[in-house]
Parts: sequence; structure tokens; C-alpha cells
Amino acid sequence: MGNLVAMARNTNRSGASESRSNRAPWWSKLRRSTSDLDADELRQRADALGATPVVQCMVGERCTVVGVLKTVTLRPRQGVPAVVAELYDGTGTVNLVWLGRRRIAGIDPGRSLSAQGRINERAGARVMFNPRYALMRGTDD
Repeated sequence: MGNLVAMARNTNRSGASESRSNRAPWWSKLRRSTSDLDADELRQRADALGATPVVQCMVGERCTVVGVLKTVTLRPRQGVPAVVAELYDGTGTVNLVWLGRRRIAGIDPGRSLSAQGRINERAGARVMFNPRYALMRGTDD
């Protein structure tokens, strides 16, 4: 009788048995979008490398972030050339700005990299000026 009560408590309305752990069932990944799965993968990779998630970086704080470059553009700032790269880590984006540069070899959209610098905020967006960076191979590292 005790087993029937325990079994009834672990059964949801549809009659399917629920797991005691909080892990999502294997089929839950089938319902998620590719961008959600990519974001999860980027977050896990950043965690494994000891990087700070972009959403946790506070203005004025030195942070190391790891992610993928979404866009790379040349935007002159007050007459000075500047390469601006938008880095996405699965939690948010930060604009990496290199002043005085027109092009940086290896800084291309889709490239994985690690950047270290002080977080600023410009027009509501997180910005890192002249960060130290290291190019990474890809998501298999």
C-alpha cells in the first residue's frame, strides 16, 4: 500500500511518472530552438574556462568574457578609426572596441575569443575599450 501512495505522489495528471531530480527529460531539447541550444553551449563553455557571464559584469569591473563575435564593423569615433566587435556569450552581449585600428587579423564574425578588460556603458550597452584578447579555435576546445 505504501508503494502505491508513493507512486501516486510521483505521477502527474497525464499519468506519466515524474523524476525526483530537476533534470529535464531528453525530449525537452527537441522543443527548444537552435539559438537556445547554442546559447546553452556558449554558457557552458564560458563556465568551463572560468569566464564571467556578460550579464554579471558590472560597470567599472575588470572581467574576462568568452564568446562568439556576432558582428565586426569599422566605426570612426570622433575622427579616429575604431574596430567594433559584438561578442555574445549566451547570456548577453558586450561591444569590444579597439581604437585607432581599421582592421585586426582574426577578428571576424563567427570567431570565438576570450577578452579581458574593464566594462563601461555607452548608450545602454556594455562596452570594453581596447581589451586584451585571445583567439580561440571553436566550440570544440
